[in-house]
Amino acid sequence: MASNLDTLVTVFGGSGFLGRNVVRALCKRDYRVRVAVRRPELAGFLQPSGKVGQVHTVQANLRYPASVEAALRDSQIVINLVGILAESGAQTFDAVQARGAETVAKAAAAAGSRMVHVSAIGADEQSASLYARAKAAGEKAVLAAVPSATIFRPSVVFGPEDQFTNRFAALARMSPVLPLIGGETKMQPVYVGDVANAIADAVDGKAKAGATYELGGPEVLTMREIIETILAITNRKPLLAPLPFGLARFQANFLQFAPGAFKLTPDQVTLLEKHNVVSDAAKAAGLTLEGLGIAPDSLEGITPQYLWRFRPAGQFQRKDA
Repeated sequence: MASNLDTLVTVFGGSGFLGRNVVRALCKRDYRVRVAVRRPELAGFLQPSGKVGQVHTVQANLRYPASVEAALRDSQIVINLVGILAESGAQTFDAVQARGAETVAKAAAAAGSRMVHVSAIGADEQSASLYARAKAAGEKAVLAAVPSATIFRPSVVFGPEDQFTNRFAALARMSPVLPLIGGETKMQPVYVGDVANAIADAVDGKAKAGATYELGGPEVLTMREIIETILAITNRKPLLAPLPFGLARFQANFLQFAPGAFKLTPDQVTLLEKHNVVSDAAKAAGLTLEGLGIAPDSLEGITPQYLWRFRPAGQFQRKDA
């Protein structure tokens, strides 16, 4: 019987938060992994994810089709994880998440490779958000080039290196007041390890070809409930100050240039106006984590494993202290 070591999987965006978890999941299943990134010299940390020689990094930029074609040469399966949360220079939503996804899909079609593409819940051509419109355009372009592609739409993804739970924990450590934007907006936080396993299952051939899966955790929580959970785990007690969307968008015009955890763009505020949960249609069709046989982990079950570092006295502090 053929071994997975005979299968080469090219992962675009494999050095990112989701990417490194996908690479790890594929290595555990003995696939050979080629990681295509803009800066391969900064992706050396991925080598220990697999056995010697199992992971190989190459240079590729979705804005340059020739580099994409070279990166996926001889690959049986291609995974596109490339996405951005905020635009910067030439890295626009349209360039990366729409035209970039199309470039990968066309190259995969030309090479005869199977394709897995990661989008996001909320992808919508009619959305007021540039991010969501670009994600929808990317999905459409991928399916036009590779009709058998499997698409995954996760809700907000959390895990040790995320820019979500860590961001709020960092802000709570620095400020006595925490602005609450979209406090009643519902989300379905999904653990990065579960998303990575779903993608690896698709590589295994367990997911439906041409289908769009929506990935969410076991609970639907409001933004307020998510932040309160983070504060309880980190033993921080800042004042939560609800901020109307209009005022938040005005502030974001200035905060989009702020560094680190303080950065907030108008487009991110727009995204917070819509619920971000798995649809009833996806549940009915079995196009979910549960449909793949994955029991998702909860926010409260996973985050204490890494958010302890934000507690006033670190990992040894009692929760009730």
